[in-house]
Amino acid sequence: MVHFVGAGCGAPDLITVRGEKYLEKADCVIYAGSLVNPALLQSVKEGCEIHNSAEMTLEEVIRVMQQSEEKGWMTVRLHTGDPCLYGAIREQMDALDSLGIAYDWTPGVSSFCGAAAALHMEYTLPGISQSVIITRMAGRTPVPEKESIRALAAHGATMVIFLSAGMTEGLTEELEKGGMSADTPAAIVYRASWPDEKTVLCTVGTLHDAAKANGISKTALIIVGEAVRQANYDRSKLYDPCFTTEFRQGR
Repeated sequence: MVHFVGAGCGAPDLITVRGEKYLEKADCVIYAGSLVNPALLQSVKEGCEIHNSAEMTLEEVIRVMQQSEEKGWMTVRLHTGDPCLYGAIREQMDALDSLGIAYDWTPGVSSFCGAAAALHMEYTLPGISQSVIITRMAGRTPVPEKESIRALAAHGATMVIFLSAGMTEGLTEELEKGGMSADTPAAIVYRASWPDEKTVLCTVGTLHDAAKANGISKTALIIVGEAVRQANYDRSKLYDPCFTTEFRQGR
């Protein structure tokens, strides 16, 4: 059996209880060494075989899984954050399907959640933004034209931008061409929930200078939109004393 496990966004205690139990029982762990906190590997039992997928190709990862399965071992594939976002997990599951190897998936705390916690930020504020767009700049991996930063910026929703900290100059240009003004609030969150976490508040127009001044060019999320300001929002109707719900009569 292969267990895909989301390791969380950095702090070792942000892994789920289920994920930690799988780690403790695993005979083989394949972990994303470039991003997963190595402190999590302290949970594995003596004799557990450990592989760093940062040094492996997809074919090598699958070969280890297959060999582990042939030995009757339990394998944990440990991904950063939650693998549903930029986790390259679909291709692994397809390969396992073709080999007839069973697997399941334990969710993890994504870095976009960790970034909100670091900023004390609610992405969805009544009267400000009720939608969150999770996306990335086009790089070596392209994005469809209809999902370009420029096209998505036109919606005015809160945007959480992955894998783009090294392209802030181009990102600003794309955001402004999509209709965001230079003074639109923005934030950079470096290594959310790690001991060296850093948060930087800026604007769309000062994004590049802020990243450069703080030495941030990777492992950071960029959040843009009026919600970053966390001000001038409407009160939630759910807790408004005048609002009737299934559980409470408004007065």
